[in-house]
Amino acid sequence: MRLLKPPVARVLGWASLASLVVLALFGLWGAPPDAVQSDAQRLMYVHVPSAWIAYIAFGVAGASAELGVLFTGLTLVLGSLWGRPVWGVWWAWDARLVTTAVLFFLYVGYLALRRIPAAPEIRAKRCAIAALVAFVDVPIVHFSVNWWRTLHQQATVFNPELNAHIHGVMAFTLWWGVFTFTLVYVYLLDKRYRLECLEEEMEERELELAIQERISGGPDEQREPVGVSK
Repeated sequence: MRLLKPPVARVLGWASLASLVVLALFGLWGAPPDAVQSDAQRLMYVHVPSAWIAYIAFGVAGASAELGVLFTGLTLVLGSLWGRPVWGVWWAWDARLVTTAVLFFLYVGYLALRRIPAAPEIRAKRCAIAALVAFVDVPIVHFSVNWWRTLHQQATVFNPELNAHIHGVMAFTLWWGVFTFTLVYVYLLDKRYRLECLEEEMEERELELAIQERISGGPDEQREPVGVSK
């Protein structure tokens, strides 16, 4: 991955902010309320995009995994807020909810594993294996509503028949939400990657300094104290 040039990053940041404002306007007032769920359905315009961006973030992994955990946590919170007025409970042991929670904790464990000190090659290998194992849960989350009977509704757009069950302003708002969250994701990913590069440079400088101190201190350790005779 390459860092975005500062002017491009600034434009992306402002574009993300403007897109969020437009999404808020359409999500709260532009799109009509749902015939069944009323205004509670408006959470879909941020809940669905956050879930899709989480999938993408976990697919990229690396510096993107932290963003995946962030968007998955946001998905769970928004889903809980949506489920309370629709299902009557904040949480249900639903296949989609449970597999999403498992995905969240799998990648929290992956992030914790990345912080365990080890040689760069060993740490890279074990983290890559952990990321691949954790990613297995992503298709399980996505297809859980088709494989099991759940309280969660089936896919609105990317269903097996590819027959979208949303149209008009509501469809536009949903797609705009996906577009907006994608911009936000790319912007945050660039910032996180920059931070990762700075952390690696700091670790390399600390290692070089430790080696230099070791080398310069080596001969002194072998010298005999002044004034001591054999």
